[in-house]
Amino acid sequence: MGKFKESEFFHEAIHEINYPFGDFYLLDGFVVAEVYEGITFNWEDHGKKVVEDITYLYDSYGQDLILIANRINPYSTKPTDWKKFFQHRYTLKGYAVVSYSKYGNSIALIEKWFIRTRTKRFKSLGNAIEWAKGVSGSRMVS
Repeated sequence: MGKFKESEFFHEAIHEINYPFGDFYLLDGFVVAEVYEGITFNWEDHGKKVVEDITYLYDSYGQDLILIANRINPYSTKPTDWKKFFQHRYTLKGYAVVSYSKYGNSIALIEKWFIRTRTKRFKSLGNAIEWAKGVSGSRMVS
């Protein structure tokens, strides 16, 4: 299990956003999200703010971005809120979940039913980042 900030990829971060509910690291073509323990991540309280900020910083509605959920902490999501994400005309080029537990894998499987984009599960952050770089065409090399 590894925090992005302690990874070999941290030096590639272009921007870091710290919210009361989690940390988000922006890189060339993808975002690594680390939600804090005990949070129930939903559109109204969390997702909408994150998406608005990232849309502004990348000047993109997500069509060229990949989201990596690095699930280092146990937290809940509201999978049906993905519908709200897409209803607001946001998109993603890809979505990866790095899970370190069976529970996390179960949540990722449920979310996959609601996400209308390429999704993939990983057991390590490094593998997810390498996948994201390949999909996004990132020019940065670790």
